[in-house]
Amino acid sequence: MTHPTIRIAVVIPCYRVKEHILGVIDQIGMEISRIYIIDDNCPDHSGDFVAENCKDKRITIIRNIENKGVGGAVIEGYKAAIAEEMDIMIKLDGDGQMDPRLILDFVAPIINGQADYTKGNRFFDLRKIQAMPKARLLGNAALSFMTKLSSGYWDLFDPTNGYTAIHSDIARHLQYDKISQRYFFETDMLFQLNILRAVVIDIPMDAKYGNEMSHLKISKIIGEFLFKHLKNLCKRIFYNYYLRDMSLASFELPLGGCMLIFGFVFGLYHWLFSSHSGIITPLGTVMLSVLPLILGFQLILAFLAYDIASVPRRPLHLNTIKDK
Repeated sequence: MTHPTIRIAVVIPCYRVKEHILGVIDQIGMEISRIYIIDDNCPDHSGDFVAENCKDKRITIIRNIENKGVGGAVIEGYKAAIAEEMDIMIKLDGDGQMDPRLILDFVAPIINGQADYTKGNRFFDLRKIQAMPKARLLGNAALSFMTKLSSGYWDLFDPTNGYTAIHSDIARHLQYDKISQRYFFETDMLFQLNILRAVVIDIPMDAKYGNEMSHLKISKIIGEFLFKHLKNLCKRIFYNYYLRDMSLASFELPLGGCMLIFGFVFGLYHWLFSSHSGIITPLGTVMLSVLPLILGFQLILAFLAYDIASVPRRPLHLNTIKDK
């Protein structure tokens, strides 16, 4: 059951999902106040198709003049929902992969004041992830680790999962013009949420794959993803450890990095010199290389331990929920 004064909206970006969209809409329960269909300049004219074949009065159709990608489409839905004073927005794909019957599972932690943003996790039940293609399974595991580093949410997994819910008080503070609007959207959202210090939790869900086609080509986006992860990591560290606050971890990271670099370069230089000259490197010189490496590694581990313990725990919208 949802709170009687909480207004929930579903945002469905549509691009070549004509075969599935009506079935998705039919499964959305009456606890939802609005359904925003975002026709992202779809060549199949998804917006017109829904308007002609679905009479659900909760539906609002938004048509993008140009294709903005899944992120751009979702952002348009968020803006429309905020304008109509919706309290919580669910992002649901129109291809049938996401079960609308799980909506209440995603909404409940936000209503109960446990989270600001919830996202799906298809890796929760180890017995059921066998349905996921092996290539996608390995790729998702690698992306999850990179996302933990760049976003700061060390307790999350399955970062590319697009089944999400967000409280409007958080959504209206996002910097939409700085969020990637295409395949990096979900990951970039986590970075933006961490900058706000929003609480994010995973919601278990099953992996589901049908006859839908994926438009994501790993070979084409791997370089872009690596660059954006590195960029977000640097920005997050600067914002959280130097601009807004300073702690012991603020010194551990640069000191540990400098010691690692010095130990590696110093040791490599003397190893090359010894191999070419045939002169055995003195024990003191070896220790002068090894000791900074060990200490630098320990300092980096100490920073990571602090960073992992700094995952946001108190929802930002908690007082708003209580007031309602």
